[in-house]
Amino acid sequence: MAEALQKLILDTLEAETTIKDTRSLILPGQAQPASSNEDQIVILGALNSLLSRNMIQFETHEVITHVNTVEGGQILKNGSHETRVWSVLPAKGQGEPMTPAQLKREVGDETAKVGQGRAFKNGWISKEGAGLVKAVSEIEDTTQKDLQEIASTGTLKAGENVLVDLRKRKLIAQKKGQWFTVQKGPQFSTSTAKPETDLTADMLVSGSWKTATYKKYNFEAEGIPTAGGALHPLLKVREEIRNIFLEMGFAEMPTASFVESGFWCFDALFVPQQHPARDLQDTFYLSDPRHALPPNPEYYQRVSTVHEHGGFGSAGYRAPWSHEESSKLLLRTHTTASSAHMLYKLAARCRGEEPQDDTAEFTHGATSTTGPKGDAGKDDDGFRPAKLFSIDRVFRNETMDATHLAEFHQVEGVVADRDLTLADLIGFMRVFFSKMGIEQVRFKPAYNPYTEPSLEIFAFHPMLNRWVEVGNSGMFRPEMLEPMGFPKDVRVHGWGLSLERPTMIRYGINNIRTLVGHKVSIEGIENSPAVMF
Repeated sequence: MAEALQKLILDTLEAETTIKDTRSLILPGQAQPASSNEDQIVILGALNSLLSRNMIQFETHEVITHVNTVEGGQILKNGSHETRVWSVLPAKGQGEPMTPAQLKREVGDETAKVGQGRAFKNGWISKEGAGLVKAVSEIEDTTQKDLQEIASTGTLKAGENVLVDLRKRKLIAQKKGQWFTVQKGPQFSTSTAKPETDLTADMLVSGSWKTATYKKYNFEAEGIPTAGGALHPLLKVREEIRNIFLEMGFAEMPTASFVESGFWCFDALFVPQQHPARDLQDTFYLSDPRHALPPNPEYYQRVSTVHEHGGFGSAGYRAPWSHEESSKLLLRTHTTASSAHMLYKLAARCRGEEPQDDTAEFTHGATSTTGPKGDAGKDDDGFRPAKLFSIDRVFRNETMDATHLAEFHQVEGVVADRDLTLADLIGFMRVFFSKMGIEQVRFKPAYNPYTEPSLEIFAFHPMLNRWVEVGNSGMFRPEMLEPMGFPKDVRVHGWGLSLERPTMIRYGINNIRTLVGHKVSIEGIENSPAVMF
């Protein structure tokens, strides 16, 4: 079809020199001239192909036509609303006038509503008592005739005023069309043989390249846009928060262990074995394997003792200790389990053991956060201050809704030093959140099993015009730290917040399922701006 159409255009130009109006062409396989817009689009494809070979030149002419809408098509078939109303009414004096309710039953609500008004305006019907009757014996359905003319020609001889009225009634719609004037080009020929686009080995061997015609390179053509990757909004916010921690002198903890034992996730943090957070409805437990390898036996014994009988100034929980509960494998419910691992390793020197290699980067050159009193160089018990952080995934057996998922990210920070106080924690929190662009911060006393005192952190949200909870914090209990081997004067600050909440606030997202999951907009991710707190 494409080659036959190109041949038709070239042969017509050969015979007539110019094609004044492509609407006069009869396309291959058709009997009528190409007057429709669809035909002209097909012709445009052939013209562009010939133009690329400099065989022709053409000009484009735009034309406005009209087509019937769905409602216009119904009128074309069944008659106008006013005609249908007039046709069901009795003639004046020849029957019982028809009430409006009867008229609606006869022709329908829409036709009765529209048809009555136009029929009255045309003088076709009149009122008689409480009903309606015909006012004239004969009518002409000009609306239907106008629509028939538009369907066949695309316009009306009656003029623009009638077209405007039909457009207002939404019976017709404007449609842009085009046609073309075609002339011979510099490389005109009646042959449709396509020029070569590549120089092949066969052409070089046969020598046909010497006489072949080649298509010109278009050095102005733009290349195909590269489909580069894009960072998810969570990753952008994660990187910004990570840079804040690094700027404040923190080191990043290894947190690749998604699976933890009940011991490290709960027991080492002094969370009672009867705590509701350890129930199946809150935690994902593994079915195979079910149990973890035992931790250091001496440390395990100290932890179990402080739980069951107390110690280090604590009365403990006075509840039976279950090795079965402690050894269960689970998906970690918080990254504090990783913090517990790191704090235990950091306390190695305090226990008289050699520190593990993976703790060197966290304590090398570390200095106290509280001043000369805690100077690491003057300590003889092996303690070194540390500032650690992590940003990684955690898992909770929660019902998913607009603000909760079973998997999310936790941002966690830990500061270990001598004689830290609650005032230090509050001051540090203010600095940390100010770097995130949150200046108005409040603290509320709270309860956590492994921190005392504990604080909930609230920030003022200017878009919501209210205070919202943004994190949790506290000072780790002696029942957690001293069994690890830390000296009695060592205090550890800990705090955490989700990564999803600041991301949703930053990007104006109110449903977490449009941030993570199958409802995420790929285009939205590609176009999401960089985050700057």
